[in-house]
Amino acid sequence: MTIPLPYRKHRQPEQARQDWIDERLREARIVVGDVVGHSDHLLRLACNVLVQHGETPTEREDARILLVVIDARSPLRAGRDRSDREDRP
Repeated sequence: MTIPLPYRKHRQPEQARQDWIDERLREARIVVGDVVGHSDHLLRLACNVLVQHGETPTEREDARILLVVIDARSPLRAGRDRSDREDRP
């Protein structure tokens, strides 16, 4: 007979999740680094990842600002067309 070992928390799921987040951050940084070569949709996804999981406050803030710029480039997608702005009190 063997003596049962005390319960130990396994770190594999936590490490796998962190590895997954690190990989997504790396991909997001690559996409944001080549803004001209990627679609607005992919840029939005990358910026959202960086806003939520960026390492520094500066990185998170820059991603948030880029989201604002992308939305300004495509006003119809954001639901702000010219007819909404004209003749409003």
